[in-house]
Amino acid sequence: MQEREKFGSRLGFILVSAGCAVGLGNVWKFPYMCGRYGGAAFILIYLIFLVILGFPIMVCEFSVGRSSQKSCAASFKELEPAGSRWHNYSYLGIAGNYLLMMFYTVVAGWMLYYCFRCLSGEFTRRALTVDHVAIKFTEMTSSPSTLIFWMVLAVLISFGICSLGVQKGVEKITKIMMICLLALIVVLAAHSVTLPGAGEGIRFYLIPDFGRMMEQGLGNVVFGAMSQAFFTLSIGIGALAIFGSYLGKDRSLAGEAMNIALLDTVVALAAGLIIIPACFAYGIEPGAGPSLIFITLPNIFNQMAGGRVWGTLFFLFLSFAALSTVVAVFENIISFAIDLWGWERKKAVLVNILLLIVLSLPCALGFNLLSGIQPLGPGSGIMDLEDFLVSNNILPIGSLIYLMFCTTRRGWGWDAFIQEANAGDGMPFPAAVKGYMTFVLPAVVLLIYLKGYWDMFSDKGLRYLIPWMTVAVLFLALTGWSILSRKRR
Repeated sequence: MQEREKFGSRLGFILVSAGCAVGLGNVWKFPYMCGRYGGAAFILIYLIFLVILGFPIMVCEFSVGRSSQKSCAASFKELEPAGSRWHNYSYLGIAGNYLLMMFYTVVAGWMLYYCFRCLSGEFTRRALTVDHVAIKFTEMTSSPSTLIFWMVLAVLISFGICSLGVQKGVEKITKIMMICLLALIVVLAAHSVTLPGAGEGIRFYLIPDFGRMMEQGLGNVVFGAMSQAFFTLSIGIGALAIFGSYLGKDRSLAGEAMNIALLDTVVALAAGLIIIPACFAYGIEPGAGPSLIFITLPNIFNQMAGGRVWGTLFFLFLSFAALSTVVAVFENIISFAIDLWGWERKKAVLVNILLLIVLSLPCALGFNLLSGIQPLGPGSGIMDLEDFLVSNNILPIGSLIYLMFCTTRRGWGWDAFIQEANAGDGMPFPAAVKGYMTFVLPAVVLLIYLKGYWDMFSDKGLRYLIPWMTVAVLFLALTGWSILSRKRR
């Protein structure tokens, strides 16, 4: 049996885990949600939910990983009571990691493409308009060869890093990427807040305006903040548990999880300081949605003095954010083969390079050759389906399973969880929240799960709503039965 690799330093663990949590959702989704829901008022609500919702589940996931010394492919089987079926979730967790990478590798390729195009001056020509930038984005997505090339490049870079091992590859290179990412944030934010006219954007972003928030509907804002706090940490598919398995017992997990959540939040807040003041400076609506990154911002850089440099740095920052997540999840995927079949790392890397390239092709082709496939209704595509399966299904259900596994007597149990979470020096995890984590938090996660289905299909009519809501309930019931039922002896 191969000896379990370990992180070389505490900083490495924090930065690699934060690299997994820090993704494109921090950069494009958080700023435009702030723009849509009232700026700083939304941020305050988001921070509250980050502490009471995301943080406890993160500690659960780290605890399962560290105690079992396994990835999610084998961790539940290692810790579950005799005769139970918690290990059945392993299949869903494995599927979640692969599904996530089937579209995230394509998006990471977009970032590399945009970074290259900005560096070449493609998006910083004075004659370029918003319409021209939109055409450039359409040209990229409509070209199968372009999307496949940059997707393959993202896969090769990320697996190349993982092939070097935990300390020499994942830890060392992710630390460099994260430090560069944080340095780029400081430089870009400092430049953005000093733009002429940026003051109004700074006030909007940092001074709460509850009146504007109420205009959007308090329920919408609260649920938006709740969902963002839940999904931003990448909890529920074992993507963080793997790094717990590489961690020693000299530090308590609550303190480490808090550091990671804070770093993730700093990146999200700083991304807003880059984007929102620039939008106000150039008269752009900051709640414009996903198109803000790929269409609006390149046009802003086009208008800036030195826009070629700032655009290149911004998309380099995005590339680091995307690749840090891809590397982290690829490490989890590699560990599946190591834990289940005892493969050597190099073999697991080579097999998964080919597998991930093939599995990512439907997403890349879904914007062009397979654009007629619209499984979630008009205007959707293959990427939307894959994102929906991960974000609206596997992440919330997985989080619910980690919660129940760590808090119920039919699972690993509260006492074992608390003992593992509080092993080592540092901030202890409060034992007084047992009732909240056993009853309240699972109900909140269920609400997020069902509300996600409602938001996705309610405006598409009963033709889509009823079948997909039925799927949601059946999926939830089947998951509960497969895990909570006992094996026959």
